[in-house]
Amino acid sequence: MTNRGRVEDPFFRDDEETGFPALKPRDAASLILVRREKRTIRVLMGQRHQGHVFLPGRFVFPGGRLDVGDLRLALPTDLKPHVRAKVAAGTGEARARGLGLAAIRETFEETGVLVGTPAGLAPRTRSEPWRRFFVHGVMPALEALEFIGRAITPPGRPRRYDARFFMADAEHIAHTPGAREGSGELLKPAWLTLDEARRAPIIPITRFILDEIEARLADGPGVERPVPFILPRRGKAIIRPL
Repeated sequence: MTNRGRVEDPFFRDDEETGFPALKPRDAASLILVRREKRTIRVLMGQRHQGHVFLPGRFVFPGGRLDVGDLRLALPTDLKPHVRAKVAAGTGEARARGLGLAAIRETFEETGVLVGTPAGLAPRTRSEPWRRFFVHGVMPALEALEFIGRAITPPGRPRRYDARFFMADAEHIAHTPGAREGSGELLKPAWLTLDEARRAPIIPITRFILDEIEARLADGPGVERPVPFILPRRGKAIIRPL
């Protein structure tokens, strides 16, 4: 990965049809859960339904847009300082924390998987998704998240997001889903090897993030890499480090 530069349009060209009205990107977050089995790395992904307007039929990481409930949730945990500082660039620390919570909440909503630690008393919230989360006696583990990428959907798509990509080890999973848990938005969530994920119907930005995951795991703990920020500019992608 180059730390800064302009590349041709492989990130955006084939992800979906263009020609829609220009929309303001909405804040969103995704969570890549990584499970290691000896020398094999697996990531949790799911296929979007063919009836969806945005990325129909594509394999994606669990994620979705930031909700007001994510911003209002009071918890004793927080993102690690270096993670919070990078996510907060241009948006503020409160919103950075909310984005981390959005990634955990959306993972639960779409797959039934809870990333967190056992807890006693649940925090007060009016958010129905968070109420369902806390029924399991789990506190979201913000401190488990690493920030590995940010990308803005180009104009001309039916949905636009300013997406932050977080990563966490599967050891932080406190609850795995039963047969009826999860919204069903992601069909048959599965733990895919990196090669299986690359062979699935994915968009180029997902492939880019898979490469980033592999590079970070190869570097090992304690090695700080720049966080790539991918912005659309006149049909091309500019990559800037955060």
